[in-house]
Amino acid sequence: MEFKQSLAQRIIIAFALMSALVAGAFAFGIVATVHLVEERLISAVLGGDLQRLLRMDSVSDWSHRPRPDQLFYYSGGRGEFDLPKDLRHLGPGFHEVFREQLSYHAMVEVVDGRHYVLLQDQSDFEERERVLFAVVVVGFVLSLALAVFLGWVLARRVMAPVIRLAHQVRHRDQLLGLAPPLAPDYAADEVGQLAIAFDDTLGRLRDALTRERLFTSDVSHELRTPLMVLASSCELLMVNPNIDPRARSQVERIARATEEMQELVKTFLMLARAQRDVGAVASRATLKEVADDLIGVWRDTVEQKGLSLIYDCKVAPSTLFNATFLQAVMGNLLRNAAHYTDYGFIRLTLDANGFTVEDSGVGIPEEQREAMFRPFVRGDERRGEGLGLGLSLVQRICDDQGWTVTLSAMVPNGCRFHVDLSRAPECLPDVE
Repeated sequence: MEFKQSLAQRIIIAFALMSALVAGAFAFGIVATVHLVEERLISAVLGGDLQRLLRMDSVSDWSHRPRPDQLFYYSGGRGEFDLPKDLRHLGPGFHEVFREQLSYHAMVEVVDGRHYVLLQDQSDFEERERVLFAVVVVGFVLSLALAVFLGWVLARRVMAPVIRLAHQVRHRDQLLGLAPPLAPDYAADEVGQLAIAFDDTLGRLRDALTRERLFTSDVSHELRTPLMVLASSCELLMVNPNIDPRARSQVERIARATEEMQELVKTFLMLARAQRDVGAVASRATLKEVADDLIGVWRDTVEQKGLSLIYDCKVAPSTLFNATFLQAVMGNLLRNAAHYTDYGFIRLTLDANGFTVEDSGVGIPEEQREAMFRPFVRGDERRGEGLGLGLSLVQRICDDQGWTVTLSAMVPNGCRFHVDLSRAPECLPDVE
């Protein structure tokens, strides 16, 4: 069973329920005791008084009447002692009767067929009983209030180390290699065992992140040299006047792919270093500058497929962003649109908060949209190119930079990717 309340609330509820159970048991015991005393003690007193009157009846001495708060009747009695009709149905023993809006305790004896009834006014007893019941109810309510307060205090004390441990685990410094262990700050109890488990898990996570960063950094670094050779070779071939137009087109394609690969390697290298672009760590550019460059790169490719490339840059923020990351995000979205669009258009729109890439391509079913940002997930498996890493890289860069990317459908078909750059924590204004 899954509880929606927090652990502190569950502790308070447990205290309140326990208090209600204990206080309710005490209250029930008090009420039962009162009724037992009423039946046993008062019946014994009334029984003794009735026996005294019966002995008086045996000697025919009626000069000694019952106590002022008592009434005595018997069958065939003289005058005021005659048994009233409303009491003739009572059997032997103790009873509670109501006469003229007053309540009485009654003791009945039958001797030789004659009924003897002794009544005693219980108004005073009922008043004390009401006071007692009021005290019981007030005590029950106060015990519940005290239980809630004690539960709240105890919950705060019990949950304090758990909350502190949660804050420490969530802190981003815990993923650093030199992060101190958590367990020494806690006692050798359940919270201490939890801290030990977190230390072990965080340690394995740090090792995995370190291996990933080293691998990505090494691969990115090693790829730089062959990419530089390719780029230099393409430049030499491009200046060769004897190269035919068809070969020149292929060389230009290789050069463009090499340039994209260099940017991708640079992006992976920056992500591997786990550094946000501050100061001179990375080049900076405005959204419009990056968009202008990419439109120039992709226009020929898009138009060669018979598509229309629409560029709307009426409004664009003037803040500076990490040029490499922004170029990788926008470039991958444009590449994705060009790959999955066979006819129609591709539109890049800049707005005050970011940019939008729209296309009239095959689209993505609604049930697959959430999974499209995972690694190695592709839209149309029948298309042979690509590994399904472009959108996952977009999501990773956006998470790293504090941006948000959303995917929605176009009507009647196609996709719309919107990237919101307004939440970026480290955007710097253009101070030209």
